[in-house]
Amino acid sequence: MLSFPSSKSCPIAKPARQHLRSSLLDSFCGSKSLSFNPKSLQIKAMEASLDYHFGTQLQTHIKTPTSLKIAIIGFGNVGQFLAKTFVSQGHTVLAHSRSDHSDTAAKLGVSFFSDPHDLCEEHPEVVMLCTSILSTKSVLESIPFQRLRRSTLFVDVLSVKEFPRSLFLEILPEEFDILCTHPMFGPESGKNGWAGLPFMYDKVRIGNDDIRISRCGRFLDVFAREGCRMVEMSCADHDKYAAESQFITHTMGRILERFGLESSSINTQGYETLLKLVENTAKDSFDLYYGLFIYNNNAMEQLEKLELAFQSLKRELSGNLQSLYSRQLFEDEGE
Repeated sequence: MLSFPSSKSCPIAKPARQHLRSSLLDSFCGSKSLSFNPKSLQIKAMEASLDYHFGTQLQTHIKTPTSLKIAIIGFGNVGQFLAKTFVSQGHTVLAHSRSDHSDTAAKLGVSFFSDPHDLCEEHPEVVMLCTSILSTKSVLESIPFQRLRRSTLFVDVLSVKEFPRSLFLEILPEEFDILCTHPMFGPESGKNGWAGLPFMYDKVRIGNDDIRISRCGRFLDVFAREGCRMVEMSCADHDKYAAESQFITHTMGRILERFGLESSSINTQGYETLLKLVENTAKDSFDLYYGLFIYNNNAMEQLEKLELAFQSLKRELSGNLQSLYSRQLFEDEGE
């Protein structure tokens, strides 16, 4: 038979909530006779709020760094030339090329990737094409876009602009940003610095959000910091002006190279300028010159104008010479 203790032998326990509250107060204060100051708690809460605010500012600052992760595809002379400045300004530079430039890249502080998939998996913020004009399309089509972030900024530095602009708009996913640029200098003309040298750019497609706008600005700032004369211009206008300047310059340089100019001890300053022109243009590949011709819709017109100008000059010389002979002939007959 079961038996239960009487209420006298088993005192009723305090309610659990009251007991827990008493225990917490004892633990917190150390003694029931001690009391706590609510103001001290308020001060600590204010300090916590300040810390949180500072942390938010710090987090915002970290989200917008000044350095960029730039991938260069086509690590030849131009790519290496630009990479030196990128690295010197503190940017992280990656590179890929069909040829093995790993040793050169290591000396420049650049990470070289023989496989474009590996490079794209590094998620560069900017992908810059430094290929030849003739190989641009095939190289662009070989890039594994699916391994890049959808907001990646694509940049080209070709000497023609309408051609890469059309390719980018045709081949690149719509989510990618597009910036067409042309540094109007190269490894030879820019070897002593970029101050005062023109840098043309066209923001073909840049997203409206702050991050994309800031990234584009930070990339352009690379050249502005070096003292370049920044020129915002449409790709169409660039090709129009470049056909009148760059293409004609290369054409004259190659004509004079085939003409066979030779230096002498009595060179004039103008002649030295022509020799320098030949030297500069001869260092560029014929593929570059051919690309300037075939991928600039204005080049043929300029070539025809140059030929007409040459023929006009020949006719003027021949006409003056004929007039001279005629005068001499009449003078001889008069005698």
